[in-house]
Amino acid sequence: MGYEWDFLVVLRDFDLLLLGLVNTLKVTVLALVLGVPIGLALALLRLYGNLVVRAPVGLLIEFLRTTPPIAQLFWFFFALPILTGIEIDPFRASILTFALQSSAFFAEVFRGGIVSIDTGQWEASKALGMSRNESLRRIILPQAVKRMIPAFLERAIELMKTTTLVSTISYADLLYQANSIAQSTYRSLEVFSIAAAMYFLVIFACSMIVRYIEARLAIASEAAH
Repeated sequence: MGYEWDFLVVLRDFDLLLLGLVNTLKVTVLALVLGVPIGLALALLRLYGNLVVRAPVGLLIEFLRTTPPIAQLFWFFFALPILTGIEIDPFRASILTFALQSSAFFAEVFRGGIVSIDTGQWEASKALGMSRNESLRRIILPQAVKRMIPAFLERAIELMKTTTLVSTISYADLLYQANSIAQSTYRSLEVFSIAAAMYFLVIFACSMIVRYIEARLAIASEAAH
């Protein structure tokens, strides 16, 4: 006997799925807002700090990039309160985890973008009497950021996918809400089909934006040459 689909049962709780999607986007956006400036700071310390600074910063970046995000999430949610005595709720634990992890990836994106700028740009700005900080702020970073935009956007998309892990610490994201509805309605196929479609629509739209921006940057680069 074939399975009888019934989406109406699930659609009665569609507002919960929408709330879960909003919560997913909140974690993603806040992690990006915090992760980008932290990543820039880490990149600059790794590039221009002295050896005493560069070594631990490089180690921190590699640690955050290579350890599983779920292990980091569990550490901040379960271990940090034990060590500090400070309670941390699932929302803050999620933001802290993904902001720090993203900062490590952004640090490498920033570093790659900065070192890709021709050394002649540094020499020209120095000839104009600019300090290294002025050169970096006014000449190097504006050019580097244009090259880094696609990588930033791709990372943002990957971050949204990774945030599905927050359901493991009972944060009410889209996946957590879908699981709750599935348990109460016994309609797992319908619930997770709708949830998957919601993820697809948001991430596909973001992917289209990334492709559009990449195309515009490619056109601008060709025009400049």
